[in-house]
Amino acid sequence: MPVPWLQVVDAALGVANFVRGRKAPSPPEEPSLQLEAGGRGSGGLEARLAGVVVAALREAFERDTRRLDLERQQAEAERERAERALRLELQRQATDREIARLRLLAGVGVTAWLGTIVVSARLIAGGVGARVSLGCGWLLLLGAIAASFTAQSGAAAAAGEIAGNGQRPGAIGSSTASAFALWLLLCGLVLVGVAALLA
Repeated sequence: MPVPWLQVVDAALGVANFVRGRKAPSPPEEPSLQLEAGGRGSGGLEARLAGVVVAALREAFERDTRRLDLERQQAEAERERAERALRLELQRQATDREIARLRLLAGVGVTAWLGTIVVSARLIAGGVGARVSLGCGWLLLLGAIAASFTAQSGAAAAAGEIAGNGQRPGAIGSSTASAFALWLLLCGLVLVGVAALLA
């Protein structure tokens, strides 16, 4: 914006020249006093005009500085908002993956339990060891299903709490119930397999 300021300075100099040209001439008998008075008058006017121009420039610079500070603050707030949205999205995806894994564990547990019920007549017909192994396997499979459902509800509640209160999310990983469900499922399948071997 240098062109408007040059126009302001040109206008100020034009006004100074106009005022200087309109002054009434002093008496001719005192030329030295006339020169001194003219020098003081035009110097005072030019000093005032220069002061006005400097004040206007300072105000414009301060206004530009405030505007730049405001834009910088807005950009920083927008960046923080975008980072928070990205963290929440990553957290949501991690929660969805964990819940899908827990549902898979529950599905495998239910399928294994129902499958052993279908063939339970042949397994129960075996010896006492097969019956005990089958009973313990069923208990472990049912425990795996229950632990999987518990871990799913915990993950969903944690995700809802993080999204609801707007705090910075932490990592939702495999909980204790999730790991417990996996081990119960594996042990239950092993015991059902042992029961099938003993039958």
